[in-house]
Amino acid sequence: MNVQPAHDIVSVKGAPLLGFWYPAVPSDTLRRSSMQAVTMLDLPILLCRDREGRLSAMRDICPHRGMPLSFGRFDGERVECPYHGWQFDTNGRCRRIPALVQGDTVQTDKVRLPTYPVDETDGMIWIYVADDRGHNGSLPPVPRLPLPSEPQQSFHISLTYTCTPDDGVIGLIDPVHGPYVHSWWRSDARMHEKAKTYEPIPNGFRMVAHQPAKNSGPFHWLQKIYGGPLTTTIDFVLPNQRVELMQCGTFWVANRLMATPVNEMECRIHFSALWHGLNWVPFGNFIFRTLTKMFLGQDERAMKNLAVGLRHKPSSMFLGDADMPAKWYYKLKAAYLTSVQTGQPMDHPLKERVTLRWRS
Repeated sequence: MNVQPAHDIVSVKGAPLLGFWYPAVPSDTLRRSSMQAVTMLDLPILLCRDREGRLSAMRDICPHRGMPLSFGRFDGERVECPYHGWQFDTNGRCRRIPALVQGDTVQTDKVRLPTYPVDETDGMIWIYVADDRGHNGSLPPVPRLPLPSEPQQSFHISLTYTCTPDDGVIGLIDPVHGPYVHSWWRSDARMHEKAKTYEPIPNGFRMVAHQPAKNSGPFHWLQKIYGGPLTTTIDFVLPNQRVELMQCGTFWVANRLMATPVNEMECRIHFSALWHGLNWVPFGNFIFRTLTKMFLGQDERAMKNLAVGLRHKPSSMFLGDADMPAKWYYKLKAAYLTSVQTGQPMDHPLKERVTLRWRS
């Protein structure tokens, strides 16, 4: 049987999604008076944090000869190109060209680098990448995690996967790879039928609050510690975010997994976890971080292996309810791109609540 993907899925594969905030780096990796090079959506970007802690982002290419400015120096106020010493302030304006002689009429401040809106929240620095409409000073809000109260602990992990951005996103929302990619957590011998209800949300869809599966390991011990019920809600939101909130009594944990395109065959995975409770667990942060790295490392190997097959450009098959979230992603992407092109409201592909069933 050969089930080919629908035309609207094929047409948007590989198409970049602009007009969104994208995660760049964890906040604690960029100290004051420092800079860091970031590539996203094939854009070379230089992130800076000045002496006062203010953030800025500009194109990481000197307009003189094309040298990446990130190879130069940043004194907390100006970035200096390592090739000919051109200096730029954090607004992207050229402030000094050392080779100019006294009396030269060149107006250096007319030389400008493209800049990007930048902000930080929930321990991450974000960059807004505008589409053809620009932003005209009006930006959508920076994505925030749905935190019920002040978090007591947190950590952030970033990895680079060798895969297409679309396959990176699909990996975030695939519900049935666990017994094979993470077999130490869920073996195929423990697979059983599950039913999950989804509903539409702006630019995405939600797996509504439910109890974790019976084969979800130690999560059920939380009910004995904090009282019930233990519920989990999982959202997917364009362009690249999977957000999960688990709650049990006064305990909660929120995590966000994001796949940001670097180029056509690489994406950067950012994982953030923030939680309230379990402070009595010895070395709890270290244990949770280590387990998460194991999960992400297994996904990284799976994506690297998948990339070998994708070099031959096979068509994808979408079968059964388990593949429905992947289809929704592509249809959401197509609907968003159509909305940008036509200026009409986005036609959400998921119209009402629906229950999906699969085995995992």
